[in-house]
Amino acid sequence: MLRCMAIDDEPLALELLEDNISKVPFLELVASCEHPLEAMKVLEKESVDLIFLDIQMPGLTGLQFIQSLAVKPLFILITAYEKYALEGYNLDVVDYLVKPVPLDRFIKACHKARELFELRNNKNLTPASTVSTSTPAPGYFFVNVDYSLLKITFSDILWIESLKDYAKINLKSSSKPVVTRMSMKQLEETLPANKFIRVHKSFIIAKDQVTAIRKNSLFIGTMEVPVGENYRETIAQITGKSA
Repeated sequence: MLRCMAIDDEPLALELLEDNISKVPFLELVASCEHPLEAMKVLEKESVDLIFLDIQMPGLTGLQFIQSLAVKPLFILITAYEKYALEGYNLDVVDYLVKPVPLDRFIKACHKARELFELRNNKNLTPASTVSTSTPAPGYFFVNVDYSLLKITFSDILWIESLKDYAKINLKSSSKPVVTRMSMKQLEETLPANKFIRVHKSFIIAKDQVTAIRKNSLFIGTMEVPVGENYRETIAQITGKSA
């Protein structure tokens, strides 16, 4: 069950939101609030996994409320205004729903939230040392793209390039890279070390996709990837030969 909270300053909209939540079997409504300050008091006493949040509210907007929280649950934004979609994306919300929200669209957003919640919990609660050696690790992971969770298989990755707070994942199966809000550190922790290696502060490459090495560069097909000054030893790791 996902413990959730609904926040909307319009009583009728809040009532409709409560009704929609009641129709989703894996949601448990902990509290309904008409103001973010009221919600903050609830969060001091209750654990909440998911918050359905309106944006345009007097005093403290929904986006300001998200930014004010030190520990952030998952958020699904529900609003009458499409113009805040990009800001919501930058805050890593699960989904962005525009009123009036059809029930099937609402349920779809809830399923996204559950998948992300389970993904985070499995990563945080299962240390590598406790995983049974008889069960192979999954050959994939999920990333947030356009308010959806997109499955990426390790074997499909060619190289990854950092774009400040985002990462551009280049794949064999698509000419268009996948852009997601992840740091290189997060990706290093997610990708299997025996298959991937960081060769520059801005690049992670799949070891078996390297086709040539020249001075301080690696090549994956026609793509030239620089090797950073602090990553020169990676060439030896890839070739198996000392520098």
